[in-house]
Amino acid sequence: MGKTGLSVSRLCLGTMTFGNETDETGSHAQLDAFAAAGGTFVDTADVYSAGRSEEIVGSWLAQRDGMTERIVIATKGRFPTADHPNGVGLSRRHLTDALDGSLRRLGVDRIDVYQVHAWDPLTPLEETIRFFDDAIAAGKVHYFGLSNFIGWQIAAVSERAKVAGCPAPVMLQPQYNLLTRMIEVEVVPACLEYGIGLIPWSPLGGGWLTGKYKRDERPTGATRLGEDPTRGMENYDGRSAEEQVWDVLDVVGQVAAESDLTMAQVALAWVADRPAVIAPILGNRTLGQLEEALAIADVHLDPAQTARLDDVSAPRLPEYPYGLRGRQQRSRPITGGRAS
Repeated sequence: MGKTGLSVSRLCLGTMTFGNETDETGSHAQLDAFAAAGGTFVDTADVYSAGRSEEIVGSWLAQRDGMTERIVIATKGRFPTADHPNGVGLSRRHLTDALDGSLRRLGVDRIDVYQVHAWDPLTPLEETIRFFDDAIAAGKVHYFGLSNFIGWQIAAVSERAKVAGCPAPVMLQPQYNLLTRMIEVEVVPACLEYGIGLIPWSPLGGGWLTGKYKRDERPTGATRLGEDPTRGMENYDGRSAEEQVWDVLDVVGQVAAESDLTMAQVALAWVADRPAVIAPILGNRTLGQLEEALAIADVHLDPAQTARLDDVSAPRLPEYPYGLRGRQQRSRPITGGRAS
C-alpha cells in the first residue's frame, strides 16, 4: 500500500450496503466468502448506515477466530456523527470522537488505515496532521489515508506533513472507473509523486458498467437507480445523454464477449491494473454479485483490449492546459528550443 510495508489483497471489500441494503446475515456471508477467496482488505466508514456497517464488521471479526489479525481494516471519519457544531469536520475534537466511536463499534484497539472522508475547508491542515501524528503514536491508528481529495489538496497535506516531521497519507479513496477518469489529470499524478496508493470507489460506475442500463430505456424495478432516479452522480437522465457513455459500454461488451467475462468483470479488471491503484472497492448488495467480482482477482486484460478501452473512455480535455497546447508548454526539447 503506497510507500509502506503493509500488504493487502488485489480487491477490497466495501461495506456501504451493510446494515441498509444488506442485512447482518447477508453481510457476514459476504465477509466469509471474501476471506475464503483470499481477501484481506475491508473498507467501511462511521457514517455507513449510521454506524451499523462498522458494528456488523465488528461482530463478524469477533465471531471468526484469527480474522482480527488477518484482515486489514480501513474506516473513515469527517461527516456528521452528532447533532452539534463540533460533530463534523477534521478538527482534533471531532476526529478524536469519531475514531474512538469507530474503534468501539469495530471492537478493535487499532485501525489499520484511518481516512479523512473529505476535505474540510474550515480546519487548518496542521491540526488534522497533528491529530494523526498523535493517534499513530498512541497505537490507535497505523496509517493515515485520504478520501475524495483533489490534486492540490493531496500535495498540500503531503508537503505539510513532511515539513512537520509527521506521518504523511499513504492511501487515497477516489471515484474511478471507465466512465469517470478525470482524476488522471491531476489526482493520479499527485499520488504517484507522493507514493500514495489508490483504492477506487464505484469501479462499476454506479452499476452502469454492468450493462444493465439501456439507451432510451429508463430503469425501473429493484435497482438503486430505479428506486431513487435523482440520486447524485448515478442520475440516469444525466449520464444517458452522454454519447460517450454508450460508446464505452459497447466496447466493454465487445471485450467481455471476446474474453468470456461479464461486463462488470472487464470494468473491474481494467481499473485494477491502472497506475497507482492498489485495490478497487467492491460494493455489492448480494453474495452473487460479490462472487462474480472475486473471479477477476487474477485476471488481466489483453494489452490490445486495454488500449481499446483506454481510447474509447479517454476524458474530453480542454486544449489548455491539458491538451496539445498545454503539453507543448510543459515539454522540454532535448536539443533546445523555445516554448510558444
